[in-house]
Amino acid sequence: MQELRLPNTAVTTRDKTKSLQMADLGGSKTGERPKWNNKAQYLLSCIGFAVGVGNVWRFPYLCQIHGGGAFLIPYLIALVFEGLPLLYMELAIGQRLRKGSVGVWNSISPYLGGVGIATMLISFLVTLFYNTLVAWILWYLFNSFQDPLPWAQCPLNDNHTGYNKECEESTPVNYFWYRETLDITADIEISESPRWWMVVSLATAWSVVYICFIRGIDTIGKAVYVTVTFPYLVLTIFLVRALTLPGATDGLIYLLSPEWETLKNPQVWLDAATQIFFSLSVAFGGLIVFSSYNPLHNNCERDAVVVGLVNSGTSLYASISVFSILGFKARANYITCLERNILALTNHFEIADQNITVQNYDQWVEYLNGTYPDEVSSLSLSLCNLKTFLDQSASGTGLAFIVFTEAVIAMPGSQVWAVLFFIMLFSLGLSTMFGNLEGVLNPLQELNMVPKWIAKEFLTGLVCLICFLLSLIFTLGSGNYWLEIFNTYVGSVPFLIIAFFEVVGVMYVYGLRFSEDIFFMTGTKPNLYWKVCWMVISPLMLLVVFIAYVAVQTQKRPSYSPWNPDYVDFPKMNVQPYPDWVYGIIILLSALPVAPIPLVALYRLIFRRSSGVNRNPHVNDGYAVET
Repeated sequence: MQELRLPNTAVTTRDKTKSLQMADLGGSKTGERPKWNNKAQYLLSCIGFAVGVGNVWRFPYLCQIHGGGAFLIPYLIALVFEGLPLLYMELAIGQRLRKGSVGVWNSISPYLGGVGIATMLISFLVTLFYNTLVAWILWYLFNSFQDPLPWAQCPLNDNHTGYNKECEESTPVNYFWYRETLDITADIEISESPRWWMVVSLATAWSVVYICFIRGIDTIGKAVYVTVTFPYLVLTIFLVRALTLPGATDGLIYLLSPEWETLKNPQVWLDAATQIFFSLSVAFGGLIVFSSYNPLHNNCERDAVVVGLVNSGTSLYASISVFSILGFKARANYITCLERNILALTNHFEIADQNITVQNYDQWVEYLNGTYPDEVSSLSLSLCNLKTFLDQSASGTGLAFIVFTEAVIAMPGSQVWAVLFFIMLFSLGLSTMFGNLEGVLNPLQELNMVPKWIAKEFLTGLVCLICFLLSLIFTLGSGNYWLEIFNTYVGSVPFLIIAFFEVVGVMYVYGLRFSEDIFFMTGTKPNLYWKVCWMVISPLMLLVVFIAYVAVQTQKRPSYSPWNPDYVDFPKMNVQPYPDWVYGIIILLSALPVAPIPLVALYRLIFRRSSGVNRNPHVNDGYAVET
């Protein structure tokens, strides 16, 4: 073997690898770096980290509002030229340098050390609100064992003389979500006290995460066998059942029918780029940590393609089940609407019930409207249109806790389907939490912020406890408003900025050594497609998406939709702008995760000049490449 030494290099790769193995990064008691027991555990952990609840409740929504099948075109373009190259890059750099997110970027350049800290901060902030989603799912799962389902009908009022007014004016599913689950306030500035049932659910969610994570990848590797595979079993069961429901075809046609005109809307391309980017969980740091536990000579290119395709395939697979069920719901609401109109017509015109049916409704309305137009108009019949019901989209929590739960009520054996659905969401959320938490714990150890004598189990428990206490803000009466803020502004611009510095750092600071490293690990150099994406297309796409996103956000004042039973048009929501002080917090949340990138670079530049150090800042002392 010929050894290529870089400037100021003191040790060989073999020596470096040995020293890395002796570093305690939270692994075994012997001090060696943790390793996956087998390749299946690694792939399942990466897939579980990438595939989350967003695949079930975000991707179908984007397809629905952006032209159905037409949305797949910008989505696939973003996958090929943005998602897969960034995923491959993170897996390769972590596997080669054998370090976590902080160690990797310090090795590439001390000036890029802030990138690793930024990934730790963003993983921490995302972990806070993401496990709150898991807590909500647990709450619904617990209530799914009741018969009848508690969101199937309105509760009685305090006097037991009728049904609750707020529930009657909205719907039982809305009431159970906003009042029984969140007990939401009518204004973000009104917080009130934590809801005890949400505190218990949140504590349970963090306890489960801690138990599964207690010994790092030793316990994660075993848990993913269940948390990753079970959702696919449930999705398959749902798919088979959903395709047999009346109206399933309507939902699938609505989903897949392309509206090509929507491709002229820049927002479609922006949403496609951000969806594939966030869906693959790049820029969190967790994938870098996971890949660093791999054998050195592992085919990371194949891993990236497998994880990326499985993630996108899961989104498409879930969409078929979701829209089959939503088509069933829309068909049921459409028929209910017609039946109410038929009852009004038969009572007014004294027509026999059997004469007007759902099948001949249109002919009867046309006849009566032509013969007695004034009388038909006075009845104020509802406008029953199947497409209108299909257009009633909901994103995020609305799809899972409102639209889907309402559809489940009408399904035979609704209790069973509700239990399966929320167990599936719980498994998806839990497997994603493993990657999020690893993106926090590993950097803490690499930054030497934790004394060596503290056991990994204690550190994990301490981090989980801190996260739980901070997450209590989401259990307040205004908690849902704050979760939307975190989800919208933490999970947007910071990821784009971090990923941009990652790809620029690897390509233009680490440079040609990256191709040599991949050749050393896999036996083949990256082909032209990967190189062009890394050097030109991916950073350019990230830059364009960032500029477009900022341009869109600055055109309008950030706003939210409070749930206010006293609003004159309730249950419609009156969109309100955020107060100025909340707007300030939004800016802080968007800037805080990426602040270490320039701050660390500036600090090390000043330190280098003040100390008179004169060396290449792009070379990490002691690193060599073996060829």
